[in-house]
Formats: sequence, structure tokens, C-alpha cells
Amino acid sequence: MREGDPAKGNPPEPVVLLALHQQRIYRYLVRNPQVASRTYTRLPKALAGQAEDNVTAGRDLLSLVRPISGSAKFRVQPPEPADVLLGHFRRAGHRFGVEWEVLAAVMFVETKFGRVRSPSYTGAKGPMQFMPGTWDAYGMGGDVHDTRDALLAAANYLHASGAPRDYRRALYAYNHSQAYVNAVLLYTRQIKRDIRNYYAYYNWQVFVVTTRGDRRLTGP
Repeated sequence: MREGDPAKGNPPEPVVLLALHQQRIYRYLVRNPQVASRTYTRLPKALAGQAEDNVTAGRDLLSLVRPISGSAKFRVQPPEPADVLLGHFRRAGHRFGVEWEVLAAVMFVETKFGRVRSPSYTGAKGPMQFMPGTWDAYGMGGDVHDTRDALLAAANYLHASGAPRDYRRALYAYNHSQAYVNAVLLYTRQIKRDIRNYYAYYNWQVFVVTTRGDRRLTGP
């Protein structure tokens, strides 16, 4: 580990601020496709591909969002340290034969690595957002709000649904949306490409789309 590595405990403030700045840029590009296209042409090829994946994933997820009341209440919490989560991802993935990067991407999309504590509007709960019936079938008697238990259950469910042979099928079982599947696989690709992308995503914050505009719930 390098000094100041975001995997060690709480990330340094400059890392958190830089990640938030990066996230805000991507949120802008998601809503402004012409600006995004011009941006790609001005970046080196590798960075252009990374940017396009992030923008496309963000656009896919935005297509699933329902604006909520500006006065809606949410419960949030700090995530577990990045290195602790990484250990959970790897152990759960190894046990059920699921790539850890896929588990990380799912948790990133679902709750920003456990920052969201509130259940979804459909009643899904915990850091991996399980519906009660699915949890009963795959939770192995664990606690839906416990990160380790939730990741083991997610790996169990994805494996039972087709992973690693067919991640698209497995992820579609997890959330019946091709836009969701596409976004998770794009984030997975970026985490596989460079583990530093995992640490960058780890420091992205929770935003919600309300009838009054975007609202940030976590971060500096």
C-alpha cells in the first residue's frame, strides 16, 4: 500500500474531494450528451474509453430513476473501509465462483458501498438491496443489513442465477432491467481494468434525484 492509500481506514480528504469533483463532472456529462461526445474526442484513447463507460453507465441508471419528493427522508451511514469491503468481495466471490469485481459493482450501484441505509421504494433492504423473499431463499440465515452476510447472499444468488457462465442472465435476475445490467457490467469492466477505479468509486457519494433537483446526502 502507498502512503495515503484510500484502502487504509478513512480516505484522505483530498481523495474524497477529488472523487466528488470527478463524480460531479460525470453527472453533468450524463445529462449533456453533446458535451460528453466532444469530451471523448479530446481525451487520450484509454481515458476516453473509461469516460464513455462511466457516462453510459450513469445514463443507463438515470433512465431508471423516479424523481422523489424534495422533503423525502433517507437514512445513510459511513461505509466500511475499502480494504475491509475488498476482503468481503473476494471471499464471497471465491466461495461461490463469482468475480469480486461484479459484486463490487453491484454494491456500488445499489447503495454506494453501503452508504444507503433506507430500504428502496419497493422494499429491498440492506447493502445489497434484497427483497424479503429472495433473502429468505439465499441469505443462509444471515442478517440482511450485515455487509459480509449480504455479499455472501448476493454471490450465492448470482451463482444460482447463472454466474459465472452468464453474468447478464444472473444480473438480470438480480434486477429485471437491461439498463441496470449494462451499468453494472460497465463498472465491472472499469474495476477490472484498474483497481484504482474501485477506490475512486468507493469515494463517490450518494445523490438522489428529487422534484426540486439533485440532492447530495453524503460526503463533505
